[in-house]
Amino acid sequence: MVNSLDHIIVAVEDLEVAKNNYEKIFGLSPVWRGKHKDFGTSNVLFNFENTYFELLASTGTGLGAELVEKHIKEKGEGLLGFVMGTDDINFLRTKINDSGFSLPDLTSGESINDQTGETRTWINQFLPPEMSRGLFSFVIQHKTGVLPSVDSYSRSAIHRLDHAVIQTNDPDGFIKIYRDVFGIRLALDKFIKAWKKRMLFFRTNKTTIEVIEEHGSEPECNDTLWGLAWQVKDIVEVRNRLLKNNVEITEIKEGIKDGTLVATLKSHNHNVPTLFIENKI
Repeated sequence: MVNSLDHIIVAVEDLEVAKNNYEKIFGLSPVWRGKHKDFGTSNVLFNFENTYFELLASTGTGLGAELVEKHIKEKGEGLLGFVMGTDDINFLRTKINDSGFSLPDLTSGESINDQTGETRTWINQFLPPEMSRGLFSFVIQHKTGVLPSVDSYSRSAIHRLDHAVIQTNDPDGFIKIYRDVFGIRLALDKFIKAWKKRMLFFRTNKTTIEVIEEHGSEPECNDTLWGLAWQVKDIVEVRNRLLKNNVEITEIKEGIKDGTLVATLKSHNHNVPTLFIENKI
């Protein structure tokens, strides 16, 4: 089954510019810079306690390059999609097929580190449109090689993804796929009277997938990855560090959840809505 939100993908035009911006945002150096030769893309990876964050750019020819270029042409830079992790992709394939969905064949992937020559390999399961529902997402099982970890996270650095926000016009259909097929735990299903919207909270690998009901003009079931919220150890130190690096961020205020402080990133984020959260309790 799915046991993690493996990583988030952000499409960017200039990988070097995006890397420099996110080094300022995260207060960290990337742990990997590599290429996907078969897909025509290059990436930079930042690693966190519960996921990793991928900046992806078109640098060649292939399906990956076409995907990035199409996204940037139609929507600009920003959140491209997210990837779910599994330890047994064949078991998951069986579960998906038994649930009535038809899957494409598994595909293999490889990335070579530009600096060290190290290689990482994995297997991908891409999803049919009736499962992805407009959101670029797939399932991955890592095979060989290890993504380097961060030795320690300072109090002014970002250390963990708190939650990813997805908008959907079909909450019940979302539940049928993510809970019933993928096996991700649905921790809360709640109607927010003030917003007149339904919210779903899924939990996997100490990470929350927050799903907000949002009815638009789409005639079909549609899901959109909308934004990210990051946990920080000391939001005051994070804000001060960002301001010193000429990164714009709002004033700190109390969050909706009791015992939290929040601030919103306002620049350098390549169109990714970004919130920082400190848990005081």
